Amino acid sequence: MGDTPPALLRLCVKAIARTAIILDGYSRLQDVFDLPSDLFDCLLKHLPPLALQKLHEAISFSDMHGPTVSGICDERKRRRYSDFNRAWQLLFRLRWPNQNKQIPQISCIRVQDDIGSCEHKYTIEWQQLYWEAHLQNCLDEASEKALLPAFDGCIEEITMSNIIMEQIGCSKDICNTTREHAKLSYHCQKFGCYARCLRLQNVLCVRGTCELLRASKLQDVTFRNVRSETHVDEACMLLKLNKDTLLSLKFVHCRFSFSGFNKICSSLYYSATSVHGIQCFSVTSSSIFNCEQSSIPSGLLDFLSSGRSLCCLKFCDVCLGPKNAKMIFSTLQESSSGLINLDISDDNIAGWLANVDTMSACFSPLSSSSSSSSKVSLKSLRVLNLRGNNLGKDDAEDLRCALVHMPYLKRLDLSDNPLTDDGIRSLIPYFLEAFEKTNHLSDIKIENCSLSSRGVIQLLESIQNLREPLHSVSIADNNLDRYVGAPLAKFLGTSCVKELNIEDVGLGPLGFQDLENGITKRVELMYINISKNRGRMKAADFVSKLILHAPELSVINAGYNLMPPESFPVICNALKHSKGKLERLDLTGNNQLCKPTPTSVLEKFYFRGKAIVVLPSLLSTAAYDDDP
Repeated sequence: MGDTPPALLRLCVKAIARTAIILDGYSRLQDVFDLPSDLFDCLLKHLPPLALQKLHEAISFSDMHGPTVSGICDERKRRRYSDFNRAWQLLFRLRWPNQNKQIPQISCIRVQDDIGSCEHKYTIEWQQLYWEAHLQNCLDEASEKALLPAFDGCIEEITMSNIIMEQIGCSKDICNTTREHAKLSYHCQKFGCYARCLRLQNVLCVRGTCELLRASKLQDVTFRNVRSETHVDEACMLLKLNKDTLLSLKFVHCRFSFSGFNKICSSLYYSATSVHGIQCFSVTSSSIFNCEQSSIPSGLLDFLSSGRSLCCLKFCDVCLGPKNAKMIFSTLQESSSGLINLDISDDNIAGWLANVDTMSACFSPLSSSSSSSSKVSLKSLRVLNLRGNNLGKDDAEDLRCALVHMPYLKRLDLSDNPLTDDGIRSLIPYFLEAFEKTNHLSDIKIENCSLSSRGVIQLLESIQNLREPLHSVSIADNNLDRYVGAPLAKFLGTSCVKELNIEDVGLGPLGFQDLENGITKRVELMYINISKNRGRMKAADFVSKLILHAPELSVINAGYNLMPPESFPVICNALKHSKGKLERLDLTGNNQLCKPTPTSVLEKFYFRGKAIVVLPSLLSTAAYDDDP
């Protein structure tokens, strides 16, 4: 049968949906289980969510109270469970088509590989994901209503909108939904057991929320705008309720007193112990530190030192300050957590490493002779983000002394710091050593670091002949001018780098010409960003040559380069002769390419059903810098 059911089947589906939703028992649903396989499968694909839920519960109930369902063998049961999972997947993608890239949800956040990503070796439970996302929608809608000045009631009594009710199949033409079914309390009690990952606004940190979510086994919680002591107390109650399952905790736009944050930390410990199981801890755009007095909540330091499972730690835009950063860093040095990902960004911490003892035992290089009981501390670090911290050339020297004792570091982001050429020169010895290790540094970002072409050329020349190829280099948003064009071409030909970001470095037409002339053999690029360089026709010439010399290239961002109309035929000609794997060529912002292009030309360039070339919108009228 096709995806669109015929009229008679549609009537049957509606009747079964009405029966499934209204009935409290499961006896009359037995007739549904006895349907022929093809009809049963078709039914599953067209049932609304609440009816499918009742049917799913019924078959689970039957399995618990008998070896078979009307003689259905185990193999048939397994197949039907698989059919249910596919039905839930279809409903999920239909309701939230833009969330597909975020799946699967992290059910095990502990880092498994060597760069901080998570492995998912389990079957995705689409039923759980569906009702978790539905419950999040309900909580978000309840938060919006509770924030209205006129609201003066209980959170659990808030009524869900008709839109949400219809999305789960509770439209008026299917069932006579009572007011109780539309309340937030009903949805929490009915579907709270599926919640693993939730975002909670401050208005939900009130008395009663814990009771609503008592059936949940939360693994990942994000609190937003928690500010009052009442909010803190209720948040602590929820954390205590889920401390045995909680793996990830995030705070966004929150404000805490020292005593309040100490309460938060103490609520995370296992019963009768000073140990917690948090693996990812994040505080963003929040206030927990006193920069003027350079003080820090004692509970936070205890939390960091006792976090044996802690692998991801983030303090972003929290007014950390150098002294507080130093205390956190020193605490991490002495901890046994085995930290994988450390993000201290958008904080003014210049001078934070000036007095840190980088020669301490906890900072010594990891070796095979190290005692198995020795503290791992920062020696396990794979990802370090120090973006936007006002670090200068003096900090670069101190940082170099610290970095050499992080032997497994893979990714380093120093962007948005005024390091200058002197700072980069201080780091070059570290780069040379780190790139030659077995577990070598593979990704570096030094965007907007007040670098000139001299400093960047010296860096490129130092790292272009490595034993193992780099994965990615980003030097975007530095004023490098045309002089970096030829060195970049040489770097591309010898380094085998996979990803390169040179957005807005001031190449201009002459820089692109040098880049084009320097490419004489195969390059191993898979991604390149050359946007905002005002390359005009020379940018198009470089793109066309790169397409022909980089067979592994999948993405090119060439936006905002002031390309003239005659650029497009040149690029199309290269695409015609390319035998590579190009998936996307972004030409947005080149407004002179807005002139209508023959559909027949663009139809030739597709990758897996999607257009390769992304052109400026004909409706776009915004000029870019010196765009005429």
